[in-house]
Amino acid sequence: MSQITEVTQSPLFARQKKKLKKNQIKKLDDAIKTIMANPAIGTAKSGDLQGVQVYKYKIGNNLILLAYEVNETTLYLYTFGSHQNFYRELSKYLHQ
Repeated sequence: MSQITEVTQSPLFARQKKKLKKNQIKKLDDAIKTIMANPAIGTAKSGDLQGVQVYKYKIGNNLILLAYEVNETTLYLYTFGSHQNFYRELSKYLHQ
């Protein structure tokens, strides 16, 4: 696997990130750096979400899921959020 050289965020991801507090953005950035260091760290999804990987991390007591895809040297960030309706919203966003 080659090194990640570019990170692209979806418009949905950018909108969600704007609403976060500074400490939450720092945790999110740390999670992204972890993914960049080891792109295979996330859980690969199958079926409707084939090709998408989900990395789980914590902010306080909350488990946050971060959906991404790696294509050669580019990391595509789709969305993040709590588990509630996460996969349904992700599927809806990817297939619109």
